[in-house]
Amino acid sequence: MAVKDVTDDTFKNEVLDSDKPVIVDFWAPWCAPCKRVAPVLEELSESREDVKFVKLNVDDNQNTTLNYSVTSIPTIARFENGQITRRAVGALPKQQLMEQLDL
Repeated sequence: MAVKDVTDDTFKNEVLDSDKPVIVDFWAPWCAPCKRVAPVLEELSESREDVKFVKLNVDDNQNTTLNYSVTSIPTIARFENGQITRRAVGALPKQQLMEQLDL
């Protein structure tokens, strides 16, 4: 399953109301570290059917970005039952990302 784009308008339905854990990649098009972590998240999304993967462009969706106090990107957060349960900041190696996000 590919990583899906979400917006301020779709965040509640796609993330907060999801019946399974959701990994949210807070990113921006100009962010070089974000570009390095994106293929890792795509790869993980293909192998984990039990987890939903989405990405939110912080430049275009500032309400959600501010609501979750995202001050550095990439920030990758794990949401369960509408709440952040884990968070990783930076372009981490795949194994470290998996450990920090409990994947």
